[in-house]
Amino acid sequence: MLGERIRKLRKQKKLTLEELAGTKLTKGMLSLIENNKANPSMESLSYIAEQLEIEVSQLLNEVNFDELRETLEEAEKIFTIDSEVDPDKYKKLRSLIEPLVPKLTQGYEAARLLELYGYSLYWEKNDEWQGPLDHATTLYDQMNVTPRRVSIARFRGLVHFMNYQYKEALETILRERKEIEKNHVYLDPISKLDLDYQEAVLYFAVGDSDSAKRVMDEAIAFSQKNKTFYLIDDLYRLAAAYAMMAGDRQLHENYLKKLKQYAEFSEDKMSRLTSQLFYIESLNSVSKEYNTALEIIDETFANPDFNQQFKEWFFLEKGKALRGLGRYEEAVNYFNQVEVPDYHRHPFDLSQFYLMETYKALCLVEIGKHEQALSAAKKAVQLFDHLPNSPYKEFSLRTYEQIASDSSRS
Repeated sequence: MLGERIRKLRKQKKLTLEELAGTKLTKGMLSLIENNKANPSMESLSYIAEQLEIEVSQLLNEVNFDELRETLEEAEKIFTIDSEVDPDKYKKLRSLIEPLVPKLTQGYEAARLLELYGYSLYWEKNDEWQGPLDHATTLYDQMNVTPRRVSIARFRGLVHFMNYQYKEALETILRERKEIEKNHVYLDPISKLDLDYQEAVLYFAVGDSDSAKRVMDEAIAFSQKNKTFYLIDDLYRLAAAYAMMAGDRQLHENYLKKLKQYAEFSEDKMSRLTSQLFYIESLNSVSKEYNTALEIIDETFANPDFNQQFKEWFFLEKGKALRGLGRYEEAVNYFNQVEVPDYHRHPFDLSQFYLMETYKALCLVEIGKHEQALSAAKKAVQLFDHLPNSPYKEFSLRTYEQIASDSSRS
């Protein structure tokens, strides 16, 4: 009841009836209101809210805002737990938030809880996940909370992206961005870079390199001009990957240099490791310095701080280096140890792993295992089938056709 909420908030603020009544209400009237024996006017409610230093909505809302904040704090803690550590995290989130959902009608806490609830339903494969996110979106738009609104936009795009629906993912991000820019007065730098990065990634994913490069270059220029280095290492990696695929050696080396400089500046272990991986890839694919690549890879494996998350990438690069050195059986052995990480969905990443079958096929040809070589080359072509055209996809197809042709003549 309204009166009980006013009394509870007054006591939490350690105010007497006289102090809360102030100059615009009498102690007697306030007592009647607290005991639900009198209904305050909107003017009186506004005054009481002002005295309590809260919004009127907190008085009108049936949810106790202190409890709501406590629930949100608990929900945030659960949400940050890795799913591998707690496979039931989304079930716990849903159970925690679900009883409150009908009462989550206004305010940041309500919007964030609805957002987390929507995510939980999605990961639990519940088809009703979009409803809570739509409601959260409306609340964020009303409050002009742009960063959280952008997070929902990114998630909606991610749903398609994770299913390899690159065109739908791009359309979703472009549509969401249009809505955000229409409803929000100001797009803060972090939100802008989030959207720019997603756009560039998805333009590359659908094979529209011109649009992707335009958005990517604009984002990098914006970041440098505004000294906002959020996502700058991701943008540099994206630019380096594009330059390698496009065969622009000078541009590729420029972004490798920037990646290394950023890693040294930030002293971030992840940035340092990914910078090193890109350098190794360049040694294998561009400058053909296989011995140097192999030396760095072995040193990395020997480092006790090596992040096992990157194991597959380093196995892949070691196989490529061994192939370059003519150590074909060893190369095949490393290629056979590579499993494509499930979290990789972008064509840039997938192309590297799919090409592994092509490299394996070329190694098998060298050691006289022609049937296995043809099988590996065919597998590469099949894997590339759902990806947009690229030099990597074309190389894979040419290799398969050449091996198939050679096999038919033998």
